[in-house]
Amino acid sequence: MTALRVLVDGVALSDDEARAIWRRFSVWMDANVGDLAGFARSEGLASLHPEMHGTSAVLVASRSASQRPYTTAAKKRVDSGARPKPRRKVPSGG
Repeated sequence: MTALRVLVDGVALSDDEARAIWRRFSVWMDANVGDLAGFARSEGLASLHPEMHGTSAVLVASRSASQRPYTTAAKKRVDSGARPKPRRKVPSGG
């Protein structure tokens, strides 16, 4: 099972804190569809939005950044330390 994570101003919350916020977030969004700003305010935050980091769902929150409009969760690439494969040169001309 992939852990649900919460980042507040770039700092990861503990697993217990993250699970509790995700629980409250789920209840809030069921009752207030699309109201990310309202949930952020209820948690004492300026903004909050969901993202996908690799295969993990992450709530990204801030005490100072403005709330963005609700959209599909952004997908962030997770750096695994692997180097990208070099591109193959395509012969030019004909």
